[in-house]
Amino acid sequence: MPRKTDARASAIATAERLFRIQGYTATGLIQILKESGAPKGSFYFHFPRGKAQLAEEAIDRYVANRMAVLRDISSATAGDAVKFVRHIFSTFAAEMVASDFQYGCLMQNLANELPALEAELTKRVARGFVDSTEIAAEHFRGCGFAPARASASAAALVAAVEGARTIARLERTPAIFEALAEVSVRGWAASEG
Repeated sequence: MPRKTDARASAIATAERLFRIQGYTATGLIQILKESGAPKGSFYFHFPRGKAQLAEEAIDRYVANRMAVLRDISSATAGDAVKFVRHIFSTFAAEMVASDFQYGCLMQNLANELPALEAELTKRVARGFVDSTEIAAEHFRGCGFAPARASASAAALVAAVEGARTIARLERTPAIFEALAEVSVRGWAASEG
């Protein structure tokens, strides 16, 4: 069982994992507590607003990690749109393979359940997509893309990654990531010549 100081972090990490696999509504608080080992008595001390607050913090953690990954990829491929796009697709494909095709995108899973979610959760999910798109757009602008093209390419990239995750989970293969990388580098990630 985790120490009391670890109970909060463990509950957030477990909620993030379960929401990525099962979604928000299919994940019960009892399951989160059981799998995290967090003491039930301290749960409402750490999360006075219950499961919704836990979900907000899981989203924040997930988004922060996703932004760090995207920034690292952008930094490693500075000035090269094609390498950036290929690296994005290969990174997310590798994550899918490593999770045995269990993990979806937390933001996408919750976005699919938005009518049932609270306004604060909706706002956080939307912000995560906006921030992801802006990191990609900034990278494309750094590659010399005109602002409108950078924004359109970034939006297409984020949408393609999210769709690829869904298809990869269903087909249990990363092939869709490879196909999208090829199509995108020939189209919207190609140089503007």
